[in-house]
Amino acid sequence: MSNTLQLTEQLIAEVSVTPEDANCQAILAKRLEAIGFQCENMPSGPETFRVQNLFALRPASAAKSAQAPVLLFAGHTDVVPTGPLKNWSSDPFTPSHRAGKLYGRGASDMKSSLAAMVVACEEFLASESQPAFALSFLLTSDEEGPATDGTVVVCNTLKERGQRLDWCIVGEPTSIKVTGDMIKNGRRGTLSGKLIAKGVQGHIAYPQLAKNPIHLVTPALAELVAIEWDQGNAFFPPTTWQISNIHAGTGASNVIPGECVIDFNFRFCTESTVDSLQQRLKSVLDHHGIEYSLQWTLGGLPFITPPGEFVNLVQEAIKRINGQDAELSTTGGTSDGRFISQICKEVIELGPPNATIHKVDEHIELTELERLKEIYLQILRGLQTHLSSPLQSQQGPA
Repeated sequence: MSNTLQLTEQLIAEVSVTPEDANCQAILAKRLEAIGFQCENMPSGPETFRVQNLFALRPASAAKSAQAPVLLFAGHTDVVPTGPLKNWSSDPFTPSHRAGKLYGRGASDMKSSLAAMVVACEEFLASESQPAFALSFLLTSDEEGPATDGTVVVCNTLKERGQRLDWCIVGEPTSIKVTGDMIKNGRRGTLSGKLIAKGVQGHIAYPQLAKNPIHLVTPALAELVAIEWDQGNAFFPPTTWQISNIHAGTGASNVIPGECVIDFNFRFCTESTVDSLQQRLKSVLDHHGIEYSLQWTLGGLPFITPPGEFVNLVQEAIKRINGQDAELSTTGGTSDGRFISQICKEVIELGPPNATIHKVDEHIELTELERLKEIYLQILRGLQTHLSSPLQSQQGPA
């Protein structure tokens, strides 16, 4: 059994359904401390919903420590609930093997990535006693949950301290068929809203004595659905606006409701801002003369790491291991990269295939698990070579 597989199985065996960490971070901290990392526990949140966070840092070689750049590995130890256990072919928290695959909750999302990151660091430091860059880890048990007491809290603390972070690799499962065939070099922002259109409740047979908010808001919704918010850009598709729920009525078929509640969400790119989207939506509502109230929730801002030295180095590492080019993408939902990007200029996400994440019988091919570790290791070696070159030594870090 490889070290990567052994550690992955050890993590899967911990019942860390969000926001629980169980013993995952302690297991990882022990491995990291053994190779020179200084580990700091940073719990957050109320006792009834306690989130465990870990920040670990290993300085570069003593000669380069003061000015050395920092690579951050980031991820989460929490997993989503299993759903009915009867639907699983085996216990989701008892690692099992079938047909060359490892089964268990977190096998792909993302205990395999965490294990691969740690083992890659172990192997890199075993062969490289004088690293030209510092290594760090940021782990949380609040990624699959509300994400209010996890990575965002640690990032705020690190920002206050002035902690340097130059590059970040988030271990989210980004691949499609083969590990490394797709990496995320950015994510769209997410802005949710609750619109309450107000009317006057009344008897449905006497509409002249009431004001139906559903009738009033429907033309505005039709206009909002048809709007082209922006055209996107080279990195992002156009911003989208989607209604997720409409609710009105008292439960009686003969009553005109007094209000209509609409839940909606923007997935927006860097061509739009929070303010521009809010103002444009409000102008449509005002144009239709609707009496309304709005509640906004910003889930995260968009971020992008353009192709450059770091992205190129990651793609080269993948090609060396896979023999294929990695596609850059910004599709999908949000990740903790949205918080890290506020304190780290270059953030990419790279992990195993995502076909079974959050599903019953979640699994990972054993070959993909080892491939992931090798890619992470190659990135570390590539950074070391890059930073140790005579030209780079003169110019400083990328």
